[in-house]
Amino acid sequence: MTGKPYSAASDRNREPILTVLRTWFADRRHVLEIGSGTGQHAVHFAAAMPHLVWQCSDREENLAGLRQWLEEAALPNTPQPLKLDVTDAWPNDRYDAIFSANTLHIMAWPEVERMFAALPSVTVAGAYVGIYGPFNIDGRFTSDSNAAFDRELKTRATHMGIRDTAAVDALAASAGFDLTDDMTMPANNRLRLWKRRLA
Repeated sequence: MTGKPYSAASDRNREPILTVLRTWFADRRHVLEIGSGTGQHAVHFAAAMPHLVWQCSDREENLAGLRQWLEEAALPNTPQPLKLDVTDAWPNDRYDAIFSANTLHIMAWPEVERMFAALPSVTVAGAYVGIYGPFNIDGRFTSDSNAAFDRELKTRATHMGIRDTAAVDALAASAGFDLTDDMTMPANNRLRLWKRRLA
């Protein structure tokens, strides 16, 4: 299929992420992926974890390319992608897992706040939220390459930037989610997991 979007980074990081998600999402059933991008992660993870219904979502401008990946893969557990802007209306369904990769540093900070504030409306008690990407720790970059990446992001748009773990954890906690795991990943990234409180 011509014109299908492609991300080399998605191909590089999909196996390390999948290794973690196989454990984290072993007992999950319905995942909402926020910011599915090209759809490469979705088709790879859904094929490897057929017990999951993997619901993709993204902004309107990304849906056409995302559909190409989903339609070509033709997996039974990847329904049609949803239009989702974190500052707008959210799905009516409830999910027991949320996944998002390389989105927090692209969104403006108010959008990150809106995303976490909306999570209780789309999750069940005990739901997991797994987020992959670069993070700062105690306000500091974890590597020279992440510092360079942050500078590059800010030349693209001033609202972009690598987020600090403490600030994101505070948003999660205020929405009723507690950090339960924090995995060091290749290329100075992290995969962090929060769990929604049962009450």
